[in-house]
Amino acid sequence: MRRWLLPEAIEDVLPAEAWQVEVLRRRLLDAFRGHGYEYVIPPLLEYVESLLTGSGRDLDLRTFKLVDQLSGRTLGIRADITPQVARIDAHLLNRSGVTRLCYCGSVLHTLPAALTASRQPLQIGIELYGHAGTDADAEIIRLLVLALQLSGVAASRIDLGHVGVFRALAAGAGLDADLELELFGVLQAKDLPTLREIVKGAHIAEPFRSALLALPECYGGSNGLAAAAARLPALPEISAALAELAALARSVKDLPVSFDLADLRGYHYHSGVVFAAYAANHPGAIALGGRYDKVGLSFGRARAATGFSLDLRELVRLAPHAAAPGMILAPCAPEDLLLGQAVAALRAAGEIVVDALPGHDADWAEAGCDRRLAYRDGRWQTVSLE
Repeated sequence: MRRWLLPEAIEDVLPAEAWQVEVLRRRLLDAFRGHGYEYVIPPLLEYVESLLTGSGRDLDLRTFKLVDQLSGRTLGIRADITPQVARIDAHLLNRSGVTRLCYCGSVLHTLPAALTASRQPLQIGIELYGHAGTDADAEIIRLLVLALQLSGVAASRIDLGHVGVFRALAAGAGLDADLELELFGVLQAKDLPTLREIVKGAHIAEPFRSALLALPECYGGSNGLAAAAARLPALPEISAALAELAALARSVKDLPVSFDLADLRGYHYHSGVVFAAYAANHPGAIALGGRYDKVGLSFGRARAATGFSLDLRELVRLAPHAAAPGMILAPCAPEDLLLGQAVAALRAAGEIVVDALPGHDADWAEAGCDRRLAYRDGRWQTVSLE
């Protein structure tokens, strides 16, 4: 048995990448804090009913479950931190006004979200509670763009959608729950032949039949939103959703915003506007977010809520990186006060100084040292590691 093997899609993070992840984590959390977002650390696992509240079947299938040996109840290892933060806002903080929270922690998925994805993403994100207007959604999107800028990854496109459009069509067409779920999966996969086959076989009446078939084509810039309004039924719910998207687009008109009304990620989870950020040379979305006003209902407070999250490790791998600075090797001589002062000054200046241990003279370059401290001309100086 190879005891060093890890489960598929689970991996260690080695020193160079781990430090880049930590540096970016601190940078982003500091930026969120500067905008008034308070840091919370939810537990890794809790009762499964709490983890899955308001999230629907999609998150349920992604959640590892186990039996609590103390209570006999089913526990879940979190697959998403957002429901936990909603619980904190609704039940623990219980504030009446606007609350801004941020978080960062590992989540665990039963299956990877994509072919090359990890089953243990490091999720970082922000959530804004207590304001139902598009001003809150615009704030979240702008902070998402800031987070990408701070990482060195530019957002090439931010797609806006609204789950209310598909829900209105599904309700108007009288779809049962199974057919609605099947159409949701097909639309999410942009599988147009299967979409046509399902719609034809279900004998969906007009105008809902044509609208469902047109939904994958309702994407693009502001002209695409106008075209969508012309092709979709003039239901009050659809008109309200399109107006909300137009208002949000005006609030962030300086950003690379487009529309995609068939983007239903988190369909059972979100309640209104949804968005996805994309970067050049990366096939999938690098950040997801949207409005989820109903998640807190099970915790006793159906607060207006919006936010975004992303995988910090994935973001680090997309970001450009400068060569890591080498370390300085110092003789191990604790009795030498001048050496101690020199080492302290170097560390205060941001240098990494390691104490040499005997018997490893040939190994320090492998450990990352490129310089050493040598006593020359009456003082300790930094010289090249020979």
